[in-house]
Parts: sequence; C-alpha cells; structure tokens
Amino acid sequence: MPSKDARNLLQIAVPTAAAGAIAVAVSAAVAGGKGALGAAVGTVLAILFMGIGLYVLQWTAKTLPQLFQMMGLMLYVAQLLLLLIFVAVFKDTSLFNPKTFAVSLVVATVVWMAAQARAHLKAKIFYIDPDSEKSEKPEKTGPSS
Repeated sequence: MPSKDARNLLQIAVPTAAAGAIAVAVSAAVAGGKGALGAAVGTVLAILFMGIGLYVLQWTAKTLPQLFQMMGLMLYVAQLLLLLIFVAVFKDTSLFNPKTFAVSLVVATVVWMAAQARAHLKAKIFYIDPDSEKSEKPEKTGPSS
C-alpha cells in the first residue's frame, strides 16, 4: 500500500475507532458487558467493511479507472446491504445487545464516511498528470515560418 493510501486510511480509521471506543464506553454504562460487546462488534464490523471497500476502490481507480464510478456506487450499495443483513441476522441474538450493536454500527459507518470525505477534501490530488505533459508533445501544424 503506497504511503499516500496508508495515510488516507489512517486519517479515516482513527476517528472511527475513537467513535467506536466512545460507543463501547457508553454502551457499557447503559447496557453492561453485553452492550459493550455489541458496540465493539458493530464498530469492528463497520471498520472492516468500510476498509475493504476503500481498498477495492483504490485498486479499481489504479487498474480500471473507467469503472471507478460504477464500482463505487455498486460497492456502497453492497456494503449497506451486507450491513443490513448482519443487523437482521443478529437482531435476536443473546450473545450481545443487538441495539448497541446496531447503533454503534451506524455511528461508526457515519463517522467513517465523514472522515473519508474530510480526508479527500484535504488531500492534495493532482487533477492534471504532470508526467503526461512531458511524454505528449503537441506537434506543430501549419506553416513553419
């Protein structure tokens, strides 16, 4: 992973993990140990899904740039559907508190998306490739006088 991508991931994952730690602490105070476990599982799941999605989008941007927008839309829909499936599957579990799981999952996902938007806005991304100007010299046309 290039250093720019790793720095971008760090700027996104750290605020999400911090929000998850707060969610775990609040859930532990409100719902006890099962609440804390539910919040931890929800946070880890959100970071895992969103991290894999970010990796897939970065890979797509580098290898298949023509599919980037379509892949981004498809990926976000797939992530939301998978998260919805996880919430539906674990809604009646006795392993952890399903309400704290769902709330922390949503909170971590929203924090991830906000941090991703902020990281993208602060990134210095070239919109013109400086290397392409060196390789593509325009040919002179018309009379040479």
